[in-house]
Amino acid sequence: MNVDEVKTLANAIREEVAKAITGQRDTVDLMLTALFAGGHILLEGPPGTAKTMTARCFAQALGVAYGRIQFTPDLMPGDIVGANIYNFQTGQFTLTRGPIFCDLLLADEINRTPPKTQAALLEAMQEHAVTFDGTTHSLGRNFMVVATQNPIEHQGVYPLPEAQLDRFLFKHRVSYPDLTEERAIIVHHGGSASHDIEQYGIKARTDRKTLEAALATVGDVTLVDDVVGYIAALVRGTRESPDLEVGASPRAGAMLARAARAKAALDGRNYVIPDDVKALAVPALRHRVVLSPAAQIDGRLVEQIVSDLVDHTEAPR
Repeated sequence: MNVDEVKTLANAIREEVAKAITGQRDTVDLMLTALFAGGHILLEGPPGTAKTMTARCFAQALGVAYGRIQFTPDLMPGDIVGANIYNFQTGQFTLTRGPIFCDLLLADEINRTPPKTQAALLEAMQEHAVTFDGTTHSLGRNFMVVATQNPIEHQGVYPLPEAQLDRFLFKHRVSYPDLTEERAIIVHHGGSASHDIEQYGIKARTDRKTLEAALATVGDVTLVDDVVGYIAALVRGTRESPDLEVGASPRAGAMLARAARAKAALDGRNYVIPDDVKALAVPALRHRVVLSPAAQIDGRLVEQIVSDLVDHTEAPR
């Protein structure tokens, strides 16, 4: 597979998702970038902005095994990864796999469950495997987490710790549609009470083998030393900014580089340009930094600080 085929594949997936989802082009683009970069994405937005439905349609268009976990305060780690259950008839333990054993996992309202349960995803997101009772079980190279959370409610939620956030390649803020899109949503979805996405005729446009070939193609995209230096300067700049108490981790630079390769491939290029890095800097860094107390008092936004950093960091020609 070459980059032109990756671009064609991505356009086909976009077309399938658009059969059910009006707008949200930026959301789908970042999900595609995360997919081909081998990363995960956190979608944050108010209720009713189609976060869950977009993830379902995305999985349907990919044609991969889909799993969903509704995170609640009483959810336990075993409810996610599964457990070894003793069979009294055979006298042996039998592995009962949890919903995490899939290709694309929707972690719905991930901040509604306690940290102990949230931590059950750490190994899965980093190593694409889970371990219990001393045995490691692979989840496959294509394993991807699409998590959602609601930024409005503050009661009964458990903010994700920094270590968990750092596993996400992107944090994307899902916004309300514009007037034209909202009218189209009312026309498109206002006539049926059914939430079955099968009615939209979304077809699978890929499979595991094709995704693995696309991932290999993205890995071969050229990343020259000048762009590597630019990514390193951006990441190190977050640690030196007086507006940020905590800067981005070294993992952030490596993941941003992978994402830039994926974006280049999605655009049909076999080389990364600085604009690829600039376009992804905010969603890739906003959740990895912490505002300084002074910046919080001044009402500064993380997104603006990262954008200013991008503007003031010299990019290679």
